[in-house]
Formats: sequence, C-alpha cells, structure tokens
Amino acid sequence: MDKLPATLSLQMITIPTGIVALRDDRTRRRWDVELQSYRIAAAPVTQALYAEITGTLPPSELDANCPVENVSWLDAVAFCNLLSGRLGLSAAYVMDDDAQGASLVADADGYRLPNEAEWEYACRAGSHGPRYGHLDDIAWFAENSGGRPQPVGSKQPNAWGLYDMIGNVWEWCYDQYDPQVYGAYRTFRGGGWADHERGCLATNRRRSHPTFRIDDLGFRLCTNAWSAGNSRSEE
Repeated sequence: MDKLPATLSLQMITIPTGIVALRDDRTRRRWDVELQSYRIAAAPVTQALYAEITGTLPPSELDANCPVENVSWLDAVAFCNLLSGRLGLSAAYVMDDDAQGASLVADADGYRLPNEAEWEYACRAGSHGPRYGHLDDIAWFAENSGGRPQPVGSKQPNAWGLYDMIGNVWEWCYDQYDPQVYGAYRTFRGGGWADHERGCLATNRRRSHPTFRIDDLGFRLCTNAWSAGNSRSEE
C-alpha cells in the first residue's frame, strides 16, 4: 500500500447503527432516517492531504493542517475517487454525463461523502441539543476564529471522537437539497469560521450548486462499515 501521512482526516471512526431525526426549517418538514453502521473521518480533509492526493491546492496561504476550503462538491467527490485509487480501493462515484453530479456505486469499498443523515447523526454523537458542547470549546466561528480557518483537531471533539463537526468549515454532503426546487444543488452542513453563533448548529442545512466554491466550505470523508479501506487508512 502507498503510505500516506498520519492525519485525523484519515482516522476513520466507526459510528453505530441508529435513527436520526432531520428537519428543514425552510419547508418545516421533519423526517426520520434509520442508519446502518458506517465510518466517518475524525476531522475534515486538510490542506496537506488534499495537496498530497491531487497535487494542487486552492488559492490560500493556510497552515497545512487547516481544513481544505474553496473546493466544490465536484472537487470533493473527485478527491474521494482519487484517494480510493491511491489506496487500491474501488471508486465510490461515477460522474454524471452532464458534469453536474455523480452517482454512488453501491458495492464500492472506497471513500465517499457522508449523506446528510450520516453527517448529523455523527455530529450529534448521542446528544439532543443544538450542539454537542459549548460553542467556544468545540468550534472555530466568527467570534474566535480570527477571520480564517484554523488547524483541525484543535477544539474539543464530540463524544464519538469527531473534531470540527461544527464550525471551522462547512462540509459538503452527498445529498441533493431539494431536486424539485433547486435541481442539482447539494447540501452542506455544520457552520464555518465566518458564521456567528446562530449559524453553527447541528441542524443547519445550506445548499449550493455542485460547482460552488467559497473560503469556508470543505468536506469530510466517509466509508461503508465493511470497507477494506478501514484498516488501510489507519496504518
């Protein structure tokens, strides 16, 4: 196996089966999702890991351990496929012909983005409030970030050992936000370094076109629980 630098971005945490209650404040819709066990990274993908796999970086002058940002949804799924190939795993995505999205490969053992339900369930880590801890202890947000992303893992994790689920950068999820209204738009979660307290919640849902890039939006890796990559990523 091609060795990669040790990083929280590749430390995959096993998440137990369970049910998560989702809501959309825009439409006032609420729904429950039953989840099987899966694995999610302890921290967002960093500048260093992104550069290692793609050979490029978004235009910024951040610490290598800061989360990568200015990446589109399409950039994120392309990264997942590149990382999977680097580690000898099967690609989780087939890119759509219209270059607006990608389809999941059901039996792939490679890396992917979490879906919304997986993201929120992992973020909550068994908690039931708007956040899994006191905001200043767990998150980089407008009041403490210094106006920029900060190195991952430098705030307190949630009960399942996940860092920066709230704050630092928003994180792309796989799901389309509302195909009937917004078409190809994809969802992102968690709040970022530029958001005030009201924007940093476990329940906040935002959306944009899969080509959209901005300096407080990144992503986190996920795999199926049975993926062969689970042991490889922690070597």
